[in-house]
Amino acid sequence: MTKYARDEFDRVPQSSSRQGVHRLVASASRPVLWPVLVMGGIALAVGLVAFLILPKLGAAPTVVPQAVAAADATKAAAAPSASASPSASTAPQPSSEPSPSTTPSSTPTPTTAPVDMTAAVAVYNGTTTSGLAARVAGLVQGNGWPLSTVANWGGMPQQTSSVFYKGEAQKGNAEALGKLLGIANLVDSAEFQQPVVVILGPGYR
Repeated sequence: MTKYARDEFDRVPQSSSRQGVHRLVASASRPVLWPVLVMGGIALAVGLVAFLILPKLGAAPTVVPQAVAAADATKAAAAPSASASPSASTAPQPSSEPSPSTTPSSTPTPTTAPVDMTAAVAVYNGTTTSGLAARVAGLVQGNGWPLSTVANWGGMPQQTSSVFYKGEAQKGNAEALGKLLGIANLVDSAEFQQPVVVILGPGYR
């Protein structure tokens, strides 16, 4: 027995359905998730349709490409106007002179006549130097030409050394002999019977 007086909390009903100190605990209600799952599935399906099907149907927006094409067209239209007015310093001036490629050449292109090493060469000494004709004849023969006559000159006095040749067929021989002997005066003459005649004039050494 307790030493304290009984009060209202000590009176327990006899018909109470509670047993001991345990009480019935109501289970917590679970949140409903199916509406969220349904909305997520719909959103995913719409995204897949927009990503996979609409580009194939040609529904992709074309605003940006058209804007780019318009910008390119504007630049292309502005480019000719910028280059249409070159400065006066760079503009080509009309020339009254014909171009070098269309101007006919007044001097024929020099051609080298063929050398005929079978043509006989006559050598005459027109100076007072003894043995000059023989020395020059040896040089001519040593370079491949045959000799016809080697003698002193008995005609008109010569002012300079000359190489006489008979016709265009012997011009190559005259040029080659002139270079070999250092004689610049070449004369086309039908006066001589020999194809090529070398007359050594005063001052030749």
